[in-house]
Amino acid sequence: MSVDVILGLQWGDEGKGKIVDIFSSDYDIICRFQGGPNAGHTIIFDNKKYILHTIPSGIFHNDKLNIIGNGVVIDPVTFISEINELNNSNINIKNNLLISTSAHLILPIHRILDFVYENQKGDKSIGSTLRGIGPAYTDKIARRGLQLGLILKKDFNEYYKELTNFHLDYLNYLGVDIHKVKIENLTFKEYETKWFEAIESIKEYKISRTEYVLHEALKEGKKILAEGAQGSLLDIDHGSYPYVTSSNTTIGGVCTGLGISHNNINKVFGIVKSYCTRVGNGPFPTELNDDVSRELQTRGNEFGSTTGRARRCGWLDLSLLKRAIDINGVTELILMKVDVLDSLEYICVGEHIDNSDPYHPLVELISLPGWQKDTTKIKNYNDLPDELKNYISFIENKLNIPITMISVGPSREQILKK
Repeated sequence: MSVDVILGLQWGDEGKGKIVDIFSSDYDIICRFQGGPNAGHTIIFDNKKYILHTIPSGIFHNDKLNIIGNGVVIDPVTFISEINELNNSNINIKNNLLISTSAHLILPIHRILDFVYENQKGDKSIGSTLRGIGPAYTDKIARRGLQLGLILKKDFNEYYKELTNFHLDYLNYLGVDIHKVKIENLTFKEYETKWFEAIESIKEYKISRTEYVLHEALKEGKKILAEGAQGSLLDIDHGSYPYVTSSNTTIGGVCTGLGISHNNINKVFGIVKSYCTRVGNGPFPTELNDDVSRELQTRGNEFGSTTGRARRCGWLDLSLLKRAIDINGVTELILMKVDVLDSLEYICVGEHIDNSDPYHPLVELISLPGWQKDTTKIKNYNDLPDELKNYISFIENKLNIPITMISVGPSREQILKK
């Protein structure tokens, strides 16, 4: 059988978790292939909100296997905290979660390094979530990182000490006193103790070479759904570098992050918000800084689910969206948070008309009439306001790709098939 993929096409926060949750009933296996706890996938059902950072968004389906692939970096403390929250909601995941032995660990020292690196950059900081993601991926590329499988070895503490001491030497050289840097209001030693307790808890879960599991599943004809974190415009190679994340958020990350072949990939669902948002620094050609942006921020609850930071808001950027579609080979679009635009008198979309400076392109804004009607209770696509249908058709024609689903609210039920 084949692998279908769900990817965000903007700067993250597009609503991927909700779509994975909805799609999961049609698949046998749901996989996370990259990123770490800087991701925040929000899912709402039965009037309760769940935020997942590392665990795949198919975890609420008891009969589905959920895999954390080798391309993911794991903070044990965050991971176990996430598990505990699910357990408190009577969601037991031990039987349907599998973790790759090759996923890399985020160490306490990585979180200190993240803080130090970001401070060193001053006004050129990238707006890191300070979760230790970048330093963990740096150690992975430098071939000194710690893979999760090492926690099963008796001498794991020696591996841990060697890598931690390596970084302590550097921090000492910089004159950084790590005992004065807090991690989630804990001292380094306090957090380190908590970290090792979490390591012991992780040993209770299934850890294996997940690529072999996926290869066998494909031979058996099982259906697999791959879930991306962050968004295509944050890709380490294809995003707005250096204001990017530390992994490949685009289609290539599926193959490297799960250990599967490109010819196993079938459908690629591109998730796109009906406007644009961005967390942290970096270029944003269609950004707004007016009453409309504040309305988008308020109506869309545009605050980071991981950091709580307010998101920058702006109009949909068709040129960047087209680029993301081409890079990823997207086969269909799913348009999210349409209801956030319900109150606006007009809606704009942006197109780049001069890319001589790719970071600050000249943008033309095209204005379309708003619908100014509540869409949150609509159950059928045909009942949507004509102005909204025209907005959707305009995007489809400009991008030459179909929009097959529209989200008109945060819950599972507020999704319309076209």
